[in-house]
Parts: sequence; C-alpha cells; structure tokens
Amino acid sequence: MKTLIDQLSGIFLTGFAGGLTALLLPCIFPMLPLTVGFFTKRHSSRAKGIRDAAIYGFSIIAIYVGLGMLITVLFGSDALNALSTNGIFNFVFFLLLIVFAASFFGAFEIVLPGKWVNKAEENTARGGFSGIFFMAAVLALVSFSCTGPVIGTLLVQAATSGERLGPATGMFGFSLALALPFVLFAIFPSWLGNLPKSGGWLNSVKVCLGFLELALALKFLSNVDLTYHWHLLDREVFLVLWITIFALAGFYLLGKLKFVHDSPLAHISFPRLVMSVIVFAFTAYMIPGLWGAPLKSISAFLPPQTSQDFDLYTSALVPSAGKSEAVATESKHKYGDLFDKPLKLDPFFDYEEGLAYARKVHKPVLIDFTGHACVNCRKMEAAVWPEPQVYPLIRDSYVLIQLYVDDKTELPAAEQYVSAFSDRKIKTIGGLNSDIQASRFNTNSQPFYVLLDPDTQQPMVTPQGADYNAQNYADYLKSGLAQYQ
Repeated sequence: MKTLIDQLSGIFLTGFAGGLTALLLPCIFPMLPLTVGFFTKRHSSRAKGIRDAAIYGFSIIAIYVGLGMLITVLFGSDALNALSTNGIFNFVFFLLLIVFAASFFGAFEIVLPGKWVNKAEENTARGGFSGIFFMAAVLALVSFSCTGPVIGTLLVQAATSGERLGPATGMFGFSLALALPFVLFAIFPSWLGNLPKSGGWLNSVKVCLGFLELALALKFLSNVDLTYHWHLLDREVFLVLWITIFALAGFYLLGKLKFVHDSPLAHISFPRLVMSVIVFAFTAYMIPGLWGAPLKSISAFLPPQTSQDFDLYTSALVPSAGKSEAVATESKHKYGDLFDKPLKLDPFFDYEEGLAYARKVHKPVLIDFTGHACVNCRKMEAAVWPEPQVYPLIRDSYVLIQLYVDDKTELPAAEQYVSAFSDRKIKTIGGLNSDIQASRFNTNSQPFYVLLDPDTQQPMVTPQGADYNAQNYADYLKSGLAQYQ
C-alpha cells in the first residue's frame, strides 16, 4: 500500500508541476487576467464572480480528470502495466515525444479540429453552470497547441507507470495547478498587478520544455533497446546524448541559440542566468558518469550500470563487507548471456534453476521481479543495493533470482505452453516470468521482492515493492533470514 501511495503521489506531483509549467505557456498565461476580469465584472456581486470562477476551476479539473479516466477505461490496469513494458509502445512513445519536442521548438503547431472549438464556443452562451463549463472546455481546446505536448507527456508517464489510477491522478494534479490561479485571482484580484507582462519569455519556456521532451524521449528508446537486447544505447551513449541536450539548453538560455519564434534578446535577465547556471551544473554533474560514476539522483532514468563499457567506479560502488561467503556456482547460468549482472552479483535468471541451487546450498531465495523498462528497479539497484547494510545480505545470505517480466526473447518451442492462470500462450522469457509472478503471487507490479523458502516455495514474509530507505530494506532481508532459520 505504501508503494502504491508513493507511486501515485509522485504522479500527482509530476502532474502538478506540469500544470504550473503550462500556466507559463503563451496559450494560457495571457488568458489569466482576461478570464478573471470577465468573472469579476460580469456580476455586481463580488461573491457571484468568485462563485463563477470556482465553477470554472472545477470544470477545468473535471475535463482533465475525465480525460485521465478515459485512458484508464480504454486500456484497463492490466493493459496499462503491459504498456509500461511493451517495446512497441515504448517506441511509439519515443516518437510521440520527439513530435512534441519539435512542436515546442516551433517546427509546427499541434492543433485540434476547428469545429471542436467552434462547437464549444457556441455553448458558452448558455447560462449557469453549463455555460461556464463550456468556457473551460474552450480554454482546454484553444490552448491545446501549447498544453498538448505537456498533457501527452504526463499521460504517457502515468500510463507507463502501470498504476490503474495513474492517468487520472496525473491529470488531477495538472488540472488543479491550472485551475487554482483562476480561482485565487478572482478572490484576490489585486494580485493580478504583480504578474509579469506577456512577452518573448513565454516562448522561451516552450523551448526549454522542448529540450526536456527530447531528453525524456531517449528514456523510452532506451527501454526498447534493453528489451530487445540491441545494445545500441548503452549507458555512456545515453549520457553523451543527455549531456549534449542539456548543454544546448544552457546555451539557449544564454541567448547563444535561437529558434523560429524567439524574440530578440537584448540582455540576459537574472532568472535566465540562474536557470542557465542550474542547467550547466546538471550537465557537469553527468560528465563523470561517462567513466562509470553512479549518478544516483538520476539512476532511475539511465540504462543499467552494467551496460557501461568503460567503468572505473563499479568497484567503489560495491562496499567491501568482508570476504564473500557465497558459494561459487559450478556452471554457467541459464540465460546468463542475455542479462547483465548488477553490482558484480551472481544472480540466476531462471526460476527453477535458482530454486534447485538454493536447495543445494541451503539458502533462502530473494526473487527480484524486475523489468528492462522499470525505472524503480534501476533506482533500487543503483541507490539501495550497494549500501553496506544491504549488499552483503544479498550477496552472501540469499540466492538471488532476477526474473525480467518484459524480455522479448522467445522460449524454445519445447518450453512454450498455455498458462493455466491466464489461458494465454507463453512464448517469451518475459511472458514466463510474468506468469510466475501473477499465478504464484497475484501481482504484476515491478519491482517486487519475494523472500522464498526454496523447500516449500512459500514466502517467508510478506513480499514488498520498492523501498528507497536502505535500512528498511536491510531489515526486510533480515526478517526473511530470521524466518528461514
């Protein structure tokens, strides 16, 4: 439950930040004083003006949350989880974000059909709630050329989180941030005088978002690369591209790059200077990653550390916790040539093979249901597993079995089967591992950690998901050892 709440909280905050950003775009910002002025001046009673602004705000929320709910209804929770690990959909999302970035850079505008806008405008003449609702609908439609890429990115992120309520939660955060200013300025109209004037800076916000869209697009391409074992976008290649993108964003903020809709920049304002310093600092932070530095703050978005070809840091990442007590395996693991081994650990990648070995050496099993496209899995491996209170437990006290649920490698024909749980034909390694997780543990989220008794094949303690507190995770591992003994 805690993991679900944390996941939805993250989606909400991302949506809220997206909504605040959308307020600064050219299609929304100039509408603030006009819309607030309309509501406050249409009635002689100030209370009625505030009431109408509140209805307008609630209408904005209803429209965008309705969009999020529509995504959930159309796809369902199982399909949303499948989207997060599906290589084809991740590639489609990559292309979508490239299109959104190009739109923000001024290559073209994304607009909805004009008849939709005209139809909504016709209904604004209605009195009462319905007229105000359609005013909110007009705002959503006419601002789509600016907000469309932001909304699209948020929905992609929320949908690929695999959470059923993800799209609706993301849209609630977005719409709340978008609606609040209209209500607050209606209550406190004097605040409008403190707003900055519209100008070329609004387009600069769009362009900066374009750079962010471009960087995020690479994450989805990386998911595809990992899922199909192309090895084209390894960690250092990914970092080189991100370093280049953010360096260009920094030069843009300093006025060294210009796009088609940019206004002449006579001087560098203080906010632009501060933002450029932040962007260049982030760029410099990523550079040591080219030699293997862990970069824990962004490790969830990077390809695995093991995909790094030139790595001077991995030995330092793995704490020396005394001589390893692990018993060396006698032969190469099944599927060992397909998957990377994190942190110099020696995991199994086949459920039955790992169980057989655990029985042989009389150790409990740590099953890690993971995925190539799972950002929380990468964060756990980079930020929690290397900690000195955690790493020795995984290395010495457990037999680690990592089961990738999104791998597309086909099983040999003799090993393919029809699942008794889902009635689906299981053809891939990922399908097999996903079937094991769903049929045995009744869940499909990742990461998902199971501390298993290899003899009974039953969990020794309640399985759990990601926990970024290293001490809590260590206590969880110790609780399994106590039950096994």
